[in-house]
Amino acid sequence: MDGRDSTSTRRRATRAKLYEAAVTLIAEQGFSATTVDEIAERAGVAKGTVYYNFKSKSELFEELLRYGVGLLTTSLQSAADETAERSGTKVEALDAMIRAGLVFIDRYPAFTQLYVAELWRTNRAWQSTLLVVRQQAVAVVETVLREAVESGELSQEIDIPLTAAALVGMVLVAALDWQAFQPERSLDDVHSALSRLLHGRVSGR
Repeated sequence: MDGRDSTSTRRRATRAKLYEAAVTLIAEQGFSATTVDEIAERAGVAKGTVYYNFKSKSELFEELLRYGVGLLTTSLQSAADETAERSGTKVEALDAMIRAGLVFIDRYPAFTQLYVAELWRTNRAWQSTLLVVRQQAVAVVETVLREAVESGELSQEIDIPLTAAALVGMVLVAALDWQAFQPERSLDDVHSALSRLLHGRVSGR
C-alpha cells in the first residue's frame, strides 16, 4: 500500500467515525441542537478534523445521507444478485431484499430513524440529495419487479414504481415499529411476517 492508499484509507475511517457520531447525536437531540464540537468529541477527533473532511455540519449530514442510503442500496443489490446466482426466482429475490433491508435497519437503527424523519421535511438544504439517493434504493427494487413482470412471475397490471416504493416503505416502517414497540420479536420473526405478506399480496400464491 503506497502513501496515497494509506491516506485514503485513513480518511475513509475518519469519515466513518464522524458519520457514526453525527447520526447518533442527531437521532438523540435533533440536527439543530447538535454541534460540530459534540460530533468531534463523540468521534474522538479534533474539531478541525470535522472541517478538514466537511465544509459544514450541513455538508456532513448530506454526505451522511448519501453514505447510509448507499449502504442500504448495496445491501439490496447484493441480496438480488445472490438470489440470481443460485437461480432463485424474482419473488425470492424480493424476499431476500426484504431480509437485507431488515438486517440493515437492525444494524443502523439511528440512521434509519433519521432517514425516515428527513423524508417528510421540505425545508432542508439536502432535500434534493435525499430524493436522489432514495430513488437509487427504490430503483434496485424496481429492476427486480420489472424482471418479474417480464418473466411472467408477477402480473403486468402492477404499478412498478409505486409497488417498489411500497415495498421499501413497508420494510422501513415495519422495522421501526418492531424496534420501538415490539423489540421482543426476532429478526427472523419479522422477516417471516413480511415474507408472508409479500407472497400473499404481491405474488398471489
